[in-house]
Amino acid sequence: MMGMSLTTFTLLHVLISLIGIVAGLIAMTGWLKSDPSRIPTAIFLATTILTSVTGFLFPFTKLLPSHIVGMISLVMLAFATFALYGRHLSGIWRPIYTVAALLSLYLNVFVLIVQAFLKIPLLKAWAPTQTEPAFLVAQGSAFLLFLVLTNPNHPEISAGSVWCALMRPGRRARALLWFCL
Repeated sequence: MMGMSLTTFTLLHVLISLIGIVAGLIAMTGWLKSDPSRIPTAIFLATTILTSVTGFLFPFTKLLPSHIVGMISLVMLAFATFALYGRHLSGIWRPIYTVAALLSLYLNVFVLIVQAFLKIPLLKAWAPTQTEPAFLVAQGSAFLLFLVLTNPNHPEISAGSVWCALMRPGRRARALLWFCL
């Protein structure tokens, strides 16, 4: 852990993650207005990559869900970085960038919510096993927000219609495919 105590390394990891989330939220408002927001975007990409990489430096003995989230995030960040800096958002690379960047930001927010419910006493009391309604509402709300924001070209999509589509098992795959197109 780069010569640091576990506590110091954890604090650094959390700080990098929070900087990435804040920069991502600032950049996201620019993306949704077709404003490139270069500095917040660069900070978001760099700190989110660093967050995912440093997550693998914690001691572990088996593959954990956090590692899988980190791997998915790194793949999405590779696509986003290549789309932005390698292809300059031309053609198909613009929607690829939008989806990959917002998915990466969502995954960081997802982990933030998980950690908040694990570490903050009031939230832990509301959802000690993270299967209680308070946790599910928090995660579901974040998911719906990012799902709708990932497809800003379709204003007819509302959170209600997304929710209904996702709650019908036979339509889940079709709904998710439709949002990606």
